[in-house]
Amino acid sequence: MISRLGLRICEVFRRTAPDPFVLAVLLTLLTAALAMLLGFEGVPAADRAGRLLDAWGGIDRRPDGSSAESARLGLWTLLGFGMQMCLVLVTGHALAASGPVRRLISRLAAQPRSCAQAAALVSFAACFAAVINWGLGLVVGALLAREVGRSMARRGIAAHYPLLCAAGYTGLMVWHGGLSGSAPLSMTTRAGIEKVSPAMASQLGERTVPLSETLFSPMNLVITLGLVLIVPCVCALLAPRRAEEMAAFGGANTAGTECRPTNAGATNARAMSVPEWFETSPVVVWVLAIGLAAAVWRYVSGAGIAAISLNHVNAAMLALGLALHGSARSYIAAVEDAARGCGGIVVQFPLYAGIMAMMAASGLIARLSEWAAASASTGTLPVLMFISGGVVNLFVPSGGGQWAVQGPIAVSAGVEAGVPVGKMVMSVAYGDQLTNMLQPFWALPLLAITGVKARDIVGYTAIVMVAGAAWIGLWLLVL
Repeated sequence: MISRLGLRICEVFRRTAPDPFVLAVLLTLLTAALAMLLGFEGVPAADRAGRLLDAWGGIDRRPDGSSAESARLGLWTLLGFGMQMCLVLVTGHALAASGPVRRLISRLAAQPRSCAQAAALVSFAACFAAVINWGLGLVVGALLAREVGRSMARRGIAAHYPLLCAAGYTGLMVWHGGLSGSAPLSMTTRAGIEKVSPAMASQLGERTVPLSETLFSPMNLVITLGLVLIVPCVCALLAPRRAEEMAAFGGANTAGTECRPTNAGATNARAMSVPEWFETSPVVVWVLAIGLAAAVWRYVSGAGIAAISLNHVNAAMLALGLALHGSARSYIAAVEDAARGCGGIVVQFPLYAGIMAMMAASGLIARLSEWAAASASTGTLPVLMFISGGVVNLFVPSGGGQWAVQGPIAVSAGVEAGVPVGKMVMSVAYGDQLTNMLQPFWALPLLAITGVKARDIVGYTAIVMVAGAAWIGLWLLVL
C-alpha cells in the first residue's frame, strides 16, 4: 500500500514539478510579490519597489543618496558558498573515482539483495553521515545511491533508481540535530550569539546555551536518533513490489559517470619529460595531501569534531582524493569529469541569495515568526515555531541565514512564555531541516552526481517529510 502511494505521489510530482532553475525563478517572483504586499511595514508603497530592488541587487543606499555595493545582502552574497558546494561535488566525485574508494563502495553497494534493502542502506548511510556533518551526509548519500543503483543493475536485481537517489538525500532532514547544526552551535558562546543578534545577546544577558540543552538534550537525542532509524524504514516501505514499476539505473551522462583514473605508473617507450614527471609522480600530490590532512587534523584536535565546517570536509576529501589517485594527471581528469555537473549550482545560488535578501529586507521572515509566536500557547509555541521554520526554509534554504533572522524572535517568545531556550533553538532547527525534502536547493550536487531530475525524487522525499514531521511534532509536544 505504501509503495503504491509513493508511486502515485511521485508520478504527480513528475508531471507537475518544475525544473529547479524554473522553481528558483518562480520563488523569486513570489517573494517579490509577497514583499510588496505584506512587507516593508511603515514604508510608503511608492518606495517599496526601490528598496526591494536595492536589497535584491545588493545595493546599500546612503543618506546622501549615493550607493555602494552591500556585503550583507543581494544576489552575490552566496558566491563563496556556491564555490564550496561545487567543491563538494568535484572532490566527492574525484574521491569516489579513485581505485581504492571505488572498490570499497562497490563492495558495500553489492550487499543489498532487494530494492527495499538498497533504499534502507542508502538512507541509513546518508542520515548517519549527516549527523556527523551535513556536507559529509550529502556526499555519502549521493555517491552511495549512484553506486548501489549501478550495482543492482549490473547484478540483474530490480531496483527503483529514483527512490535510491531520494534515499541519498534524506540526510538533509536530520542534519540540524547533528554535530554540524548551525543554530545550536552558534548559541554556545557569547561571541556566537552576538554575531547572530546583539538584541538576543542582550536579552540572554551573560547566559549561553550549551549543547547539553540542544544537541545533547534528551529531546534531540530521541528525535534525531529516531529519525535515523525511521527514515530508512520509510524508504524501504516505499520500494515498489513489481519489477515493471521500477526504473533501473541508466548510466546518465552527468558528473556521475565513472571516471577511470590514469595509471600513473605506466611506462613509456620514450624518456619522460620533466613536465610529465610532475604530472604523473605521486610525490607532488602526496606532499599537498599531507599538508592538507595535517591542517585539518590540527584544527579538529583543537576545536573538536563538532566545529568541522564544509571547508574542512572539502579539504579532507581533496587530500584523500589526491593521495589515492597518486598523480595530478589522474586527479584532474576526475575533477574535469565532475565539473560538468556544477552548472545548476553556479546559476541558482545567486537567485536564492536574492530571495534571502528580499525576505530579510522586507521583514517577511520576522512577520511570519511573530505571527507564530503570537498565535501560540506555552505548549504549542515550539510546534508553531517548528512549522514557521519549515515555511521560511522554502524561501531561505540556509540554516545559519534563517537562524539569524528567525532566532531572535523565537528566543524572545520562548523567554516570555517560559519555554526553555534550548527547545526553541531546536524547534526552528527542526523546521529548517524538514522542508529540505521539498526544496531542491541542497539537492543540486546530488542531482548532478546521480543524473536524476528533482521531479523524480521529490514525491518520495515529500512522504519521508510527512513521516518526519509527525515524529518531530509529537516529541515537541511531549518533551
